[in-house]
Amino acid sequence: MEGVPCLRVSQCHAQQFRTCLQSKGALDPSLCLLKDSDGTVLLPILPSCLSQLDLQSLRTMVASDGACEIVRSQSPLLSKKKRGRTSGNKLEQILQELLESHGERWTEELRGDLPRSFQRHEDLFLLGDNCFSLPLWKKMGPQLWSAVAKGLGATRLAKMSQISRDGFRSPVVTMLLGEHSWVKHVDNRIKYEFDITQCMFSAGNITEKLRVAGFDCRGETVVDLYAGIGYFTLPYLVHAGASHLHACEWNPDAVETLQKNLVANGVSDRCTVHQGDNRQLRLCDIADRVNLGLIPSSEDGWPVACRLLKRTTGGILHIHQNVTSVLPNTAAIPAINDATQRVSGKKADRECRDSSSAQSQLFLDTGGKKKKLERQGYSRQAKNISLSPVATQAV
Repeated sequence: MEGVPCLRVSQCHAQQFRTCLQSKGALDPSLCLLKDSDGTVLLPILPSCLSQLDLQSLRTMVASDGACEIVRSQSPLLSKKKRGRTSGNKLEQILQELLESHGERWTEELRGDLPRSFQRHEDLFLLGDNCFSLPLWKKMGPQLWSAVAKGLGATRLAKMSQISRDGFRSPVVTMLLGEHSWVKHVDNRIKYEFDITQCMFSAGNITEKLRVAGFDCRGETVVDLYAGIGYFTLPYLVHAGASHLHACEWNPDAVETLQKNLVANGVSDRCTVHQGDNRQLRLCDIADRVNLGLIPSSEDGWPVACRLLKRTTGGILHIHQNVTSVLPNTAAIPAINDATQRVSGKKADRECRDSSSAQSQLFLDTGGKKKKLERQGYSRQAKNISLSPVATQAV
């Protein structure tokens, strides 16, 4: 049978299915997905992996009861390289016409100042800081952004200059075209709505959000120490079924957005939001799980997390941290042999010394593998967390 093998899925679950196919090495990276005439999305599959795909397993991973079937597409699925040229050519052509209408000449320098990539949020396209920086563009006035929007197929445009250093990681975003800056995302049937000029949204951690959504947290109390607008708070509540969740966030704009998203997803009655520095959180001995979803490192939150875990039963810490080198696949915590980490461990020891001296259990979630540590008191547990490079989740 001729045609490109594809997985036909509903549009609302396309991102989740794409991630699952990528994790199995079955997604064809050379082709672009295609939106079909009936509103479904076709995800290109490598022919060599076709016979190995288990559709029921994919449905379970995504928690979808919608469309999920193998089809052969007769429509052209453009290669990513070719699609990039097509999109770039359209934008370039429109901008050339704009410049000519102002009596200006197109140059290679101008071509090099066009956007190489961008973020898309519904109809809003967010440009990076490394484009449209030449003085000539300013002469085009408001017509420039209308032309760029037409070339990209957008109705709203914004430009990010940097991430602020105010401690809140607030984006420095300027709206270029459009009346408002609120956007919506739907991931795994969870609604996220936020103001792009006030809050960050990380689309790259969809795999980890799907993993969290697959947990069974019924009857558990969870604490999310870095809640943001609800990246992990919402999966814990909506899909994992946490009995109650304490969400900690110190950015007031993110707190406001989080509260709206809790209501939009119908889980506000099972969540308590704590605004402010989580190191000042006046809670202890309440959590079955603590989520530390902060990168590049959540180490400052480890002593707080240990204090939050239940003293009699212990619990699980989900630690996110950037990993810059290949780590050994071992079930044992490495020996203490690094001077820098030794100091870090002593610091955590001091901060948690008074938390508990009772025998308890601590589980470190390392991305699908849980390491169980039994130590005398939380201070020893906190020390082992600080000293364990493998007890981190790369995101």
